[in-house]
Amino acid sequence: MSTIRIRFTRANAITLLRVLLAPVFALAALGGDAAVATAIFWAAVATDVADGRVARRRGEVGEYGRLFDHAADAIFVSSGAAALACVGVLPWLLAPSIALAFAQYAVDSRAAGEREPRASRLGHWNGIAYYVAVATPMIRDTLGFERPGSELVTAFGWLLVASTMVSMASRLRVARSAE
Repeated sequence: MSTIRIRFTRANAITLLRVLLAPVFALAALGGDAAVATAIFWAAVATDVADGRVARRRGEVGEYGRLFDHAADAIFVSSGAAALACVGVLPWLLAPSIALAFAQYAVDSRAAGEREPRASRLGHWNGIAYYVAVATPMIRDTLGFERPGSELVTAFGWLLVASTMVSMASRLRVARSAE
């Protein structure tokens, strides 16, 4: 079993900002302050882009940073999805599905040791779609658009729950066949 060497780096500090933004985003979403939630969302996206670039430029890329980056994404989108579920915008099952998918990724990362964890193309696209799911109603409301309507946003959320379950089952099947 490999050990993860934890280093406080500039890239990890940027990632930590995304974790700290998560509850602020969730509170803004719960309070119906779409403009504040939208601004926080774009700040979180900026940290997601910046942390990887800083890590590569400064030679700070490593197993811990990669896992921390994914954890920050999972915390941000699952807390946002939970808040939006509380106000009836997204399905209640999306936030726990995101958390379970991340937990599975974390376990796979530990099992992979020094190697990259098994790639999941669907999991990658789901990760992007989680951001889209929590941003869409906030941006829509900030801009005063009527579309996409609530029914479509909710349906997209349920589609993400289903695709997350498919991705997790696929990852589990690959893990079992590798044993």
